[in-house]
Amino acid sequence: MTTVPNPRPRASLGRVLDDLGATLLDLVHGDAESADEIGGVVIHDPVDAPVLPAHALVLGVGVEDPDRVVALLGELGRAGAAGLVVRAPVPATPQVRAAVDASGVALLGLSRGAPWAHLAAMLRSLLAEGDVGTDGQESLGGLPSGDLFAVANAIASLLDAPITIEDRSSRVLAFSGRQDEADPSRVETILGRQVPERYSRYLNERGVFRELHRSDEPVFISPVPDGGDAFSMPRVAIAVRAGDEVLGSIWAAVSGPLSEERTQALEDAAKLVALHMLRVRAGADVQRRVRADLVASVLEGGSGAREALERLGLLGTPLIVLGLTLAVRDPADDHAADAAVTQELQRLGDAFAMHLNAVSTRSAAAVLGGVVYALAAVSGTPADAEQRAVQLGTDFLDRIGDRSRAVVAVGGLATVVPEIVRARATADRILRVMRERAVEQPVARLSDVQTDALLLELRDLAVARGEEPEGALARLMAYDREHGAHLVDTVGAWLDAFGDVARASTALYVHQNTFRYRLRRATEVGGLDLGDPRQRFALMLQLAILDER
Repeated sequence: MTTVPNPRPRASLGRVLDDLGATLLDLVHGDAESADEIGGVVIHDPVDAPVLPAHALVLGVGVEDPDRVVALLGELGRAGAAGLVVRAPVPATPQVRAAVDASGVALLGLSRGAPWAHLAAMLRSLLAEGDVGTDGQESLGGLPSGDLFAVANAIASLLDAPITIEDRSSRVLAFSGRQDEADPSRVETILGRQVPERYSRYLNERGVFRELHRSDEPVFISPVPDGGDAFSMPRVAIAVRAGDEVLGSIWAAVSGPLSEERTQALEDAAKLVALHMLRVRAGADVQRRVRADLVASVLEGGSGAREALERLGLLGTPLIVLGLTLAVRDPADDHAADAAVTQELQRLGDAFAMHLNAVSTRSAAAVLGGVVYALAAVSGTPADAEQRAVQLGTDFLDRIGDRSRAVVAVGGLATVVPEIVRARATADRILRVMRERAVEQPVARLSDVQTDALLLELRDLAVARGEEPEGALARLMAYDREHGAHLVDTVGAWLDAFGDVARASTALYVHQNTFRYRLRRATEVGGLDLGDPRQRFALMLQLAILDER
């Protein structure tokens, strides 16, 4: 009886080297098959060492000194890590090699010029098969469903040329081996996971993309005459379609036009790639829904919250709860913008999840009810954890720019389910203040907005009870309605300016004498004594709670 060996796990270090080797990663020393699968990708922090999951792949950003590499290998060996990645050229001294052998941690080198963020994103893509809601048993065309790297390698074998699979925006979704046989522009594309803008502009000006999207057949593209050899090899590209929708394209770096047989093979491959890309998209949607259900179960604190935490890999871990949303007063008021708001929130949610995955050992994020909620594993005291969360939110907003007009609330530190529920409620309170009040900072904690949050809650209570303004404020409001005056605004501006008539009159764009006349009239009509601190406080509170000026 013949025994069929089990295929190597998707999330193994050997598979990572198969897919990213030669172009990005190189095994310097060690056994890539020692760990069955990678438990997670972690960025090494020498100041605040994170808690490592089992069989972690650690990105040693800035670790260059051989002595530091040796010390870190020892630490990672005791923590059960699978591998350490450092920037090439790697100092493979005898001491370093001995440390690799003693620790059992494989040492890898990252190619010069490759950004750490792009490596983390690629690793996240390769390891995603082990995430919630995925199924690695299905296959399409004899290849694992959704495995675009395996598809790219298969097409490369058929065409005898290095392949990239790209989306409509020329972002690299997957690539084959043998990229070192292509020209420098292809290597630059792989390292950046994006076709360089100068080449995209040239191809667009030549009408290549227009022809590509209009044709079902491969398009031959001559090299770019840029005065150098950056784009020295021709390309053959074909659009990947699902019906009338263009999902992306396949690009082969070739020495010349394809033969008739290889042209047919590329056309057939495009249909297979379409199935895999649709499976990736469908799988991402399923995974997103499953993860959203788990995050919702945790935040609501029901009977399934503990199990959901365990499935997310966050049980027993100190967590910071964050909320992110768009800084608009009420998106539901503009029905025409509902779809755009929903799409923008989903885009922000995906970007926020990726950002968290790059900086936190364990995290989960999902869009729930117009808010992107995130649970991120942290360490240290509550004050330190909150400060790190503020920095995390600030870094994310800086990266996405001002176009999205997003705000982030730091709900607080939590370990058990009831604390997580309270932290979520705190994040909601903060976000409400940031949407409804003019809060300057885009990232806030409760301490930053607590007074405004309490005032909004008092307003809710007044509305629920049907409270109306009474006393002096009621008399001033009635006078304004009857005479078209501005006594309420006058008193409010005076209180806001701490009695400074010059500032208050400037705020209302009236002359100081006019303002003084209105203020005297307000004291007469309302029966006010503005020298009485209790009356001033009562008016300020009534204006903040009962009056929407």
